[in-house]
Amino acid sequence: MSHRDIIVVGASAGGIEVLQQLAAALPRDLAASVFVTVHFPEHGVSVLPRILARAGPLPALHAVDGEPIVHGRIYIAPPGFHLLLERSCMRLVRGPRENGNRPAIDPMFRSAAVTFGARVIGVVLTGLLDDGTSGLAAIKRNRGTTVVQDPADALFPSMPQSALEYVEVDHVVPIKSMGRTLIGIVAEPLDDRAEPPSRDDVMEKKYSSADLDVIENPGQHPGRLSSFGCPDCGGVLWEIADGEFVRFRCRVGHAWTSEGLLAEQAYTLDDALWIALRALEESASLSRQIAARHKTRGAMALADRFESQAYDTESRAAVVRESLLRGRESSAGTRTPTTESRSAS
Repeated sequence: MSHRDIIVVGASAGGIEVLQQLAAALPRDLAASVFVTVHFPEHGVSVLPRILARAGPLPALHAVDGEPIVHGRIYIAPPGFHLLLERSCMRLVRGPRENGNRPAIDPMFRSAAVTFGARVIGVVLTGLLDDGTSGLAAIKRNRGTTVVQDPADALFPSMPQSALEYVEVDHVVPIKSMGRTLIGIVAEPLDDRAEPPSRDDVMEKKYSSADLDVIENPGQHPGRLSSFGCPDCGGVLWEIADGEFVRFRCRVGHAWTSEGLLAEQAYTLDDALWIALRALEESASLSRQIAARHKTRGAMALADRFESQAYDTESRAAVVRESLLRGRESSAGTRTPTTESRSAS
């Protein structure tokens, strides 16, 4: 009889504080390996291993490509790479971003589910939007154990709430009880009968690892074609259903959840409106300059025409500016800086 010895943890906004509490609660002789992905700027410098090593007794370090997996360690996805798990080692890949993130939570969760099946414990902590839900569903499908931070206990409850809505979660606990819960699950005996993962789960892992044999054969793509375009590359998105949870992936592998796609479209629209505002204000300013030159020449009819054009353009600019300001007020607080950069600065 084996036991559950692969713990994968995903967190986003507010995650550094709770990860410190979790690291402090895990024992030095933990008979499992812990893998952590926190959304982090791709070109940033991560000091999360140092933070977690100080917080508890387990060594914490950035994962290294090809390094064997050892019990009693915390492995952290470094900036710019997805952390994927293989049977004998860890892999770091610059695969396609998911919900605009690399590293991303779901690729790590799915790779653990496909590789280790029932030996996996998936943990979703505080964060925005719905990252982690798809990966947690894959862990559940492959007989792993699922754990979610109680949303009432999370600084940002969106990720735990999404997981609870779409996945039949095994344990919902506050962070103060998380370590004790994981220790208990690890200690339980496990009848680890090998059951092959589904074709779609295997395919998803290959997309995350940028497997060209899969990417260059769109006929194998899971899901069905949608009417939406990928914000990262502009390609068509396939719609994929994890039960009632709907997400999207493009031909080259960029992946989006419904909430992530909606949020990214909002950012794209915001950028487009600012560009439109700049163009309108420049056009109005140029029209007034032309009108002024015609006035000095005594061409009042032409001056009046350009003044009228400037007035119309300024009116349109005022509408766009008002829309931008209202949009900023209604979305205040929905796009937060990465938690590690705030905590470590």
